[in-house]
Amino acid sequence: MPINIPEGLPARKRLKQEKIFVMDEDRARTQDIRPLNIVILNLMPEKEKTELQLLRLLGNTPLQVNITFLHTATHISKNVSKSHLDTFYSTFTDIKDKRFDGMIITGAPIEHLQFEDVNYWEELVDIMEWTKTNVVSVFHICWGAQAALYHHYGIDKYELPKKCSGIFQHKVLDPTVKLVQGFEDVFNAPHSRYTANAIEQIEKHPDLQILAVSEDAGLFLIKSKDSKHIMVTGHLEYDATTLRDEYERDVAKGLAVDMPENYFPNNDSAREPLNTWRAHTHLLFSNWLNYYVYQETPFTWVHE
Repeated sequence: MPINIPEGLPARKRLKQEKIFVMDEDRARTQDIRPLNIVILNLMPEKEKTELQLLRLLGNTPLQVNITFLHTATHISKNVSKSHLDTFYSTFTDIKDKRFDGMIITGAPIEHLQFEDVNYWEELVDIMEWTKTNVVSVFHICWGAQAALYHHYGIDKYELPKKCSGIFQHKVLDPTVKLVQGFEDVFNAPHSRYTANAIEQIEKHPDLQILAVSEDAGLFLIKSKDSKHIMVTGHLEYDATTLRDEYERDVAKGLAVDMPENYFPNNDSAREPLNTWRAHTHLLFSNWLNYYVYQETPFTWVHE
């Protein structure tokens, strides 16, 4: 899928090096198809890394995608320049009168806080309410998934005894669901979180369906039965070295964290970790874009 992203975005050069099809605005205007319009609410502190990770995945299927990046107006990010945000990002006020085919709400390293104590929670609630009428399908990642479960379905998170960090094996529960079509019966995925949701609460909720779980890491993939919300408790978008970077950061801070499980070859942190989840990451995003965004969006959706 060629993606149409702003000229000058730092991720553009890296994407072209990786042979991801990046389309300029002039060529995009000549395409005789209606592109998908995807808005990404990027809540991660290192925004440029997350931009690259997500754009890499959105640029790997046969349709044209226009990307809008969104940041919260009620929180000042410390890890990205103001000029980067001013140049490449919008706020909710800028886009609230528009419609989008799909939306991604990323994770955020704020799990120790109650949802209402997050300084941009009210703004996020406004955005999540807005998606009910202005977005066809929303893809929620990690803390973003927990926020969706709490706001839309009243299911709270709970604190784990220790951080869940590593690469874990997951089992697909219903391979006939389009979101997991083409998945192996078991697949690897990264997790990096201090909190979790109770499987029993989600199993009992009439509007939710669990699609994949791990014996060691718990819930992984949840879908609302109306397909409006896709919730992933892990980080399939992570690069091979992201968990290593997080681990080294936490150790440098003096935090009592264990080495990520099933991650470093022979549990040797000096060895280069391998990406064993890449294929399923691309497949999940491709299935979401095709079956839950492209196939479900009326042609005139963004113009009505």
